[in-house]
Formats: sequence, C-alpha cells, structure tokens
Amino acid sequence: MKLEVMPKQRAMEAEQREEAMEMSGLELWKHEKPASMVVFLPPPPPPPLVPAAAAAAAAACGEEATLVPPLNFAMVDDGIFRSGFPAAANFRFLKSLNLRSIVYLCPEPYPETNAEFLAKNGIKLHQFGIEGRKEPFVNIPDDKIREALKVVLDVKNQPLLIHCKRGKHRTGCVVGCLRKLQKWCLSSVFDEYQRFAAAKARSTDQRFMELFDISSLKHLTASHC
Repeated sequence: MKLEVMPKQRAMEAEQREEAMEMSGLELWKHEKPASMVVFLPPPPPPPLVPAAAAAAAAACGEEATLVPPLNFAMVDDGIFRSGFPAAANFRFLKSLNLRSIVYLCPEPYPETNAEFLAKNGIKLHQFGIEGRKEPFVNIPDDKIREALKVVLDVKNQPLLIHCKRGKHRTGCVVGCLRKLQKWCLSSVFDEYQRFAAAKARSTDQRFMELFDISSLKHLTASHC
C-alpha cells in the first residue's frame, strides 16, 4: 500500500531542512579564522652620517674659514703683499703666504703676540718708524721710504708683507714709489693709492709720490721694474 504525503507535510519538511542548513552555516562561520591582514610599511630611513666623517668634514670647513686676510690686504707683485696691521685672527692666513719678511712702517714697538708669531715662523721684521700724522702736519721722511724700498726690492727678503696701521697712507706711499720704479704713469699710481685710502686720501701723500726721486734706486733690481 503506497502512502501519499500530503502537500502540507511536504512543505513543513522542506522548511525544516532549510532552517537546519542555515544553522549549520552559521556555526561554521563562527569557528573560521579571519584572513590575516598584510600591512606594507615604508622603507627604513637611511643610516645617519658616521660621526667621525662628519667631524672631519666640519674640521676641514673650519680650517678653511680661519684663513682671514688682514685689513686692506692685496698682492702688489710677485712675492710682495700689502695690508693693514695683522691681528691674531690673520696669522693662519699669513702663514699660508710663506713670508720671509715684514716691512713695518709704524714707530710703535711690534706687539708681543705678533713678534712671537714671526719668531715661530722664521719671519724677519724690518721696522721703519714713520709717524702717522694728519694733514696739515704730515711729514713723510724720504730717507725711510727709500730704505724701506731697498728691503722690498731685495729678492732675498721675499715673499714679504708691507704694512702700517690701516694699510692706507704710509703703505700707500711705499707702494706708490715702487710703482714709479715700475714705470707706472702718475694717474695709475694715484688711482691705486686712492682705491685703498678712499675718503682718507691725502694730497700731501700724492705730492710726495709725484716728487719722489727714483734715480738712486733703479740699479737695485730688474725683477719688479
């Protein structure tokens, strides 16, 4: 005898099967492990400079920075330089010139610190004391300028530095007379003098250079004239 299943009963059985499947799916989801997350980090920063290398670079820059020329420093000719009075901050720079002599044009004693620097580096001091007076009391001693030029023109004394206090008037007169020996025209001699003296240029200095007799010095050298 064949039993027939009523449509209502078949519907109830189908509904029960669907609920069972839903429940089994929910239980399976609860026990699954979540997928692992992949995080991309930025690359690490470059390593810092090696302290020793950085210190060496700083030291090299510092040494270069200490090469400070004196006030009004300039090259006059091969082995001949001019400037104002050198300070201790200028010693490293002066050492780089490998000087043999300094022609000092002031009457005051050379400072002890400067004298020690000369002695330490084998630099000879030639002093020709010329008073630094202002117009109209300027008196430029011809004989001292002439003796200073003899030292300047002697190649055994070079390289050398000529300086006074500011590197303007007394130094300018010595260099101006040297230019006459080099056959510079007076306008060029005065232009150079005024470039260093600027607003402090003195007509008495220029008059002295114009009248300075170079005939007794022409025989001393041919290297700079």
